[in-house]
Amino acid sequence: MTTQTTTWTVVRVLRDRNAGPYLAGVVVSGFGTSALWLASGVWVKDLTGSDGLAALCVLAMWASAPAGPALGTLADRVRRKPLLIGTNLLLAALLLTLFAVDSPDRVWIVFAVLFVYGAAGIVHDAAESALVAAAVDKHLLGDFNGLRMTATEGMKLLAPLAGAGLYSVYGGPVVALLDAISFVLATGLYACLRVRESRPEPPAAGWHARTAEGARHLWAHPRLRPLVVAGGATMLFAGLNGAMVYAVVGGLGHSPAYAGVLAAVQGAGSVAVGLLSGTALRRLGRHHFAACGIGLTAVGVGLRAVPADPAALAGSAAIGAGLPCVLIAALTAVQHETPDALLGRTAATANTLLFTPNVIGLSAGAALVELADLRPTLLALGLALLVTAAVLRQSPASAERTVSRSPSDANPA
Repeated sequence: MTTQTTTWTVVRVLRDRNAGPYLAGVVVSGFGTSALWLASGVWVKDLTGSDGLAALCVLAMWASAPAGPALGTLADRVRRKPLLIGTNLLLAALLLTLFAVDSPDRVWIVFAVLFVYGAAGIVHDAAESALVAAAVDKHLLGDFNGLRMTATEGMKLLAPLAGAGLYSVYGGPVVALLDAISFVLATGLYACLRVRESRPEPPAAGWHARTAEGARHLWAHPRLRPLVVAGGATMLFAGLNGAMVYAVVGGLGHSPAYAGVLAAVQGAGSVAVGLLSGTALRRLGRHHFAACGIGLTAVGVGLRAVPADPAALAGSAAIGAGLPCVLIAALTAVQHETPDALLGRTAATANTLLFTPNVIGLSAGAALVELADLRPTLLALGLALLVTAAVLRQSPASAERTVSRSPSDANPA
């Protein structure tokens, strides 16, 4: 997998008439979202003095995740491009209500905005997955999803610092305004997408039945089910591991701020794998690519059990590079293997099954870290991840190279 091949692949994606503007929209809106994510907790902490209320900001954004399959149904009921644009403009207007937060008794507005923010994000992601599958060349979907991961993780490295700086100087409302502007700019970029969408057929079944169709499609599909199940298990173990990061930092003899260094290294690993994922998907196939990523994550978690800085840094890089693999593989598979009429609710269901276990893992890990010894727990999590990778690799669908190589990959020059 040469640098020339990777560079050529990136150029091919950016030259696509729809992929380039869309990725630019992801960068812009992702910057605003990441900035607000950090600033909201600091804002609530400053107003109330409560660590618990500050921590609830993250929970407020994730609280609507279990409703993902139902919310994703909306993306199959209307045309996706207008839905995507409308959702962005709604969020931009909603964020302006945070200017009213100026005292502890108005903190509820922050939580309400974050809850709606999370629910709208589910609809946004479902519409996005379906629209991208129609707007971007099928041969480029793996590369596109990898670059999208790179853009998202890159913003997580830069935007929180910018958000914290803006908050410290100008306060929370200015960070909210920045996020609102980012959504407006992203709307302009999404409006440039050139894709023809027909009006969806009127539904023949009720809301509940249509919601269940996405889950049935995932469960019945022999290539999608192993990926989504393995992805959900991986994210559960990753959540358990993530809850122990401050214990790892304490074991190294550093202050809690050192967790930021580990997070930055992990983010750099995710950025790197996003650039390579398209080529790796074509060469390995989705299931093997995902299994290799889960195995690399297992190694990274195991390295965190070693009480030494080099091992902790290498482990964070390995986790950052390995963890996105199963997510990229699963999303690309859903886009390839799902009929357009089902794609919105199927993508939303897959996202719920992939990311909700991470929240559960974080919550359970917060209790586990107080009850169990750190190193044996990390080694047990690494072993569980290795078993997950082995099961996925042995699944019947793993023998199939489900993504074909294109001539330009064989000869990038």
